[in-house]
Amino acid sequence: MSFTVTYAERDGGAYLRLAGELDMSTVPELTAVLDRLAAAGTYRLLLDLAELTFCDSTGIAAFVRGDNQASAAGGWLRLTGASGRVDRVLQVTGLADVLRHAADTADPRTRTAG
Repeated sequence: MSFTVTYAERDGGAYLRLAGELDMSTVPELTAVLDRLAAAGTYRLLLDLAELTFCDSTGIAAFVRGDNQASAAGGWLRLTGASGRVDRVLQVTGLADVLRHAADTADPRTRTAG
C-alpha cells in the first residue's frame, strides 16, 4: 500500500492528513514535510491519522521527533483521528496521551505535500 501526506495551512499552523502505511520506507516523506514546515516557521501541527492504516516504530519516532522540534520552537504536534491498529500502537506507547490524541477531525482543503 502507498503512503501520502497532504496538508493545508490553518489557524497559524498546519493540518496534515496521513493516509496509507507509515513505515521505514515511507517515513522520509513525512519527515521531509515536517522539516519543510519547520523551516517555514510553522510549529503548530495537527496530524489527522483517520486514513492511516499502519504505523511502525519509525512512524512513532517521526511523531516524537516532530513534537520535539515543534516544542523547541514554542509550538506543538498533536494527533487526531487514529483508529484500529494505529490507535492501539499510540495507546500502548503512551503517545495518545503525550501528543493529545483526540477522536475529532477537521476537513480543510488540502494539497499534496510533494
